[in-house]
Amino acid sequence: MTVQDLRAVERIRDWLSARCGIHYADHKRELLVQRLRRVQRSFAYAGLEQLAHHLIVDPVSEVEIAVISASSTNHTYFFRETDILTRFRDHILPGLAQRDEIRIWSAACSTGDEVFTIAMLISEALGESALKRTTILGTDISAPVIERAEAGIFLERQIAQVPQDLRRRYLSPVGLGQYALSDTIRKCCTFRRMNLKTVPYPFKNTFQIVFCRNVLYYFEPADQIATLSALHGVTEPGGWLITSVTESIRDLPSPWQFVVNGVHQKANP
Repeated sequence: MTVQDLRAVERIRDWLSARCGIHYADHKRELLVQRLRRVQRSFAYAGLEQLAHHLIVDPVSEVEIAVISASSTNHTYFFRETDILTRFRDHILPGLAQRDEIRIWSAACSTGDEVFTIAMLISEALGESALKRTTILGTDISAPVIERAEAGIFLERQIAQVPQDLRRRYLSPVGLGQYALSDTIRKCCTFRRMNLKTVPYPFKNTFQIVFCRNVLYYFEPADQIATLSALHGVTEPGGWLITSVTESIRDLPSPWQFVVNGVHQKANP
């Protein structure tokens, strides 16, 4: 790699941190380079320096989207971290059973696996009719993964953790090892592209539950704190924040009250 390309990688790394909050530590630099090389080849650029130029100096929106998509981690699957989901189903959902509206936000939804998992859990715990008063919003910074979420088609590896009875109820094989999600589940789910660093968030109504899993640890501490505060601001009093069990926010200054690993609550006034 040339000296120019090395400098370009550092500029792009700084741009990702400032623009998206995505932080690549030094030991992950080679991973970033591999991902940027794919973008470089797809646009037929001579080197990473040219990629950095069209990202920072003379921005091209298609390049920005491609770099963000390549740099963000989109490995996900249905029913990820079942312990957290069980607590959500058994200890949080019952409190929403009598609500006229159920509003949930998956703040880093990737291809929608988490969003549709949540919808399945609501249908099973509160009855399919509860989906008619449920709105689940899924957002992600990557436009391509939002398009995949909206399509509602998933590979076998993504649904491997779905219990067989739920798979029969909510998923149908469509060939080539792919499965289509039922309209029953899809109707209550909406997807939008969104950057979590762009505050204030553009919501008219607050959410009862916010899922923000497997994304905070890509942020610098200052961005983690700002994001936690912004999420708190769009959650109703008594509402919940669900993170990954591997993401501890207890050591960060945050308005959220710790409940158990991965589960936090907004205090009632």
